[in-house]
Amino acid sequence: MAKATLLVLQGVDQGKRATIGPQTVSLGRGPQNTLRILDTEVSRNHAEILYADGTWTLHDLESSNGSFVNGQSIRSYALRTGDQLQIGRTIMLFSDSTSNETSQIADRIDLLSADDPDRSQIVGTLASAEGKPLSRQASVSRISPVVTADDNLQTLYRISEEAVRATDSLDLLLQRVLDLTIDAVSADRACMLVAESRSDRILPRVFSHRPGVNPNERMPVSTSIVNYVIAQGEGVWTSDALHDSRFDAGQSIVQAGIREAMCVPMQGRYELMGVIYVDITSPADYLLKGGAPRTFREELLTLLLAIGRQSALAVENFRYQEALVTAERLAAVGQAIASLSHDIKNILQGVRGGSYLIDMGLNEGKEDLIRKGWTIVERNQDRIYGLVMDMLTYSKERQPALQESNLNSVVEEVSRLIEGRVTDQPTKVEMDLSEDLPLSLFDPDGVLRAILNVATNAIDAVEESDDGRVVIATRFDPNSELLSVIVTDNGPGIPANEQKHIFDLFESTKGSRGTGLGLAVSQKIMQEHGGEISVASPEAGGCEFRLTWPRISDDPAPLEHTNAPTSNEPTS
Repeated sequence: MAKATLLVLQGVDQGKRATIGPQTVSLGRGPQNTLRILDTEVSRNHAEILYADGTWTLHDLESSNGSFVNGQSIRSYALRTGDQLQIGRTIMLFSDSTSNETSQIADRIDLLSADDPDRSQIVGTLASAEGKPLSRQASVSRISPVVTADDNLQTLYRISEEAVRATDSLDLLLQRVLDLTIDAVSADRACMLVAESRSDRILPRVFSHRPGVNPNERMPVSTSIVNYVIAQGEGVWTSDALHDSRFDAGQSIVQAGIREAMCVPMQGRYELMGVIYVDITSPADYLLKGGAPRTFREELLTLLLAIGRQSALAVENFRYQEALVTAERLAAVGQAIASLSHDIKNILQGVRGGSYLIDMGLNEGKEDLIRKGWTIVERNQDRIYGLVMDMLTYSKERQPALQESNLNSVVEEVSRLIEGRVTDQPTKVEMDLSEDLPLSLFDPDGVLRAILNVATNAIDAVEESDDGRVVIATRFDPNSELLSVIVTDNGPGIPANEQKHIFDLFESTKGSRGTGLGLAVSQKIMQEHGGEISVASPEAGGCEFRLTWPRISDDPAPLEHTNAPTSNEPTS
């Protein structure tokens, strides 16, 4: 089944990966899209990806700011693995999983031992660390055109460019390098044998061939030559023309043709990453017609050594990034476990304290102790429920369950839920509900949770004040079609240097009383609705949180087309 992936390299969703199938995939800011891009510069219905006849095609839907592939404005474009898509400020890497043939590489290569019939012999070597300048040219070139220093430098530049391109697959990176290598050294076939990252085994990883070569013909690779290159760290040039038994007196060279090969080490900064093996063959019928044998040359071996070095550095860099991502992931898991364990421990201590009072009240027949203990247990039940719901909300990507709802009804429900929090406090919670709010499509449960988290934080901020006041207001701007919930308090406020971190996961200004999940979850819910939360806290004190998101009606929104790009790029 056709399958591809989109990895967000840059933008508010950085690191997000989406797998897409052959069904039409819509991209945009609106919650009705298959793949939502939470970017304010992305149109609600921005673009779509269609799959037909083995090709993925990106179509711009007359978006406000246009769609781009590899930096070029497009209307319609046939995507290939490695293409970078940009919509708004978001850049995504496209990878076609169905075109990845790396699992079949071993079937394309014959690893020949010393007992196998291939008896190619080394006719030239070049030390990797002592490679001659790329500008040196061979004195004889019978049929291949002379390769200039500029050609070599251009090749290395293109390979270096491929090596630093963003990719989520080492195989795809090496495949692009190998395709360039085939052209650079005029080879028929090429393969890379790469060392496994968790062992010392060097195995076939990628394979390439020039157009016209039989793709079903297996490529012979001499393990003796490979072992020599690995052991000596030298690039070698081999030929079967002078030493192969097929060319003994009793046989004709025309029956077999002449095969040459080059093999070079992929020497990284600290260790060998593998080898590159390329070959060419002068067919028998070509020789019979008087054609000169195709041959490699010394400067091509020098160039291949440089390519091997660049390829090794690319492998090292890719593995370094993999290790870095793994380390960061493990660190994040450790941080999450430590923070959640601390919060759960505090909640359990509260439950134990309440249970102790209940037990004491039952033993002594004191109803007031029982009620007090049950109040503590009930409060901590609410805390553990809120913590679990925040964890579930934040841990998974989801589409909002859109329902036509009244925002005022949701805010009134929030008011009822927080009444118990302020029963024993002088804090006043007031509602300022707009009377002209239209119905809108949004996820009422998600929006309720977002508002509840913000309102609870506001109550915590004023609970030590004798005149604490929290106001929850609703507003609608008909010009921008934006719904808003504004939560204000008269607490101490948030210092300016802390405001930019309050939406980060596990960042809390409430010390041991906060989980650091609430605001991060609320922001995520708003982003899922195409909106955001902003905060303002003047130096004089107090704080205002504004939750804003676009209203969606039952009628589909018209496509945005202001300033649509006028260029029409080719589709291939």
